[in-house]
Amino acid sequence: MTLLMKRPASTPPRRRPSLPPWLRWVVGVVLLGTLGFYLTHRRQINRHARLAWASLISRHLTGHEKTPLLDGYSVHGIDVSAYQGRINWAEVASHDVQFAFIKATEGVTLRDQRFRRNWEAARKAGVYRGAYHYFQPNYDGARQANLFTRTVPLAPGDLPPVLDVEHAEFHDVAAMRRNVGVWLRLVERHYGVRPILYSNYSFYKRHLAGHFDKYPLWLAHYEVPEPRLPREKWIIWQHSDEAYIPGIRGTVDFNVFQGSFQTLLALRIPPKTGPAPR
Repeated sequence: MTLLMKRPASTPPRRRPSLPPWLRWVVGVVLLGTLGFYLTHRRQINRHARLAWASLISRHLTGHEKTPLLDGYSVHGIDVSAYQGRINWAEVASHDVQFAFIKATEGVTLRDQRFRRNWEAARKAGVYRGAYHYFQPNYDGARQANLFTRTVPLAPGDLPPVLDVEHAEFHDVAAMRRNVGVWLRLVERHYGVRPILYSNYSFYKRHLAGHFDKYPLWLAHYEVPEPRLPREKWIIWQHSDEAYIPGIRGTVDFNVFQGSFQTLLALRIPPKTGPAPR
């Protein structure tokens, strides 16, 4: 006798519970807001992501990595501090680096621990050198100038001194400008050559534009095809602070000089002239 087994009734598929309308609206707003924020700030976000990645892989770098030099310019340079560690200047020079600005001092007491060795090694490698001071806006400008002039033995053939003004934490913009002016005047008097003023685009536009126009400007402006300031306003453009050059293990700032190599040489401190013969 054959027993007929009853097939169990098929279980209907479970339907996923749908999100309530108000929650779907919230999710949509968040997604649109996130997308809008990214599109508005994508350059800064991508930049910070690259810098974070560079920091993560820094221990695996060899010192032979190379970023292509910027097209459209014939004179290229770097700026360095103790942050770059030991530098093989001969290797750096062999990769079309023609000038370098080297951190010497900061504030009223700090001397860069690698300034002396970088200063001498750059000259021996044939790289035209200059020195810069990182300005602390809440300290006296005269004391900062005194620290720089006691530290940096600028000589004929060197590039002009540089004042790096970008530290945004200060109490009074007028006092900050006065101290910047004091540093520039005292250093110019000491070396007999007009200093170069360095700043980034946003800080310069907000706090310095129109106040120090007689000083050559070295402008930091990243993630742009060209600086937004007119070309007659600046002489050096720092176009990247995340570049690589063989001879330096890790990132370094890349700069271009606006002009020919002969124009760069004309910026150097001239030879001292003695009294005319009688």
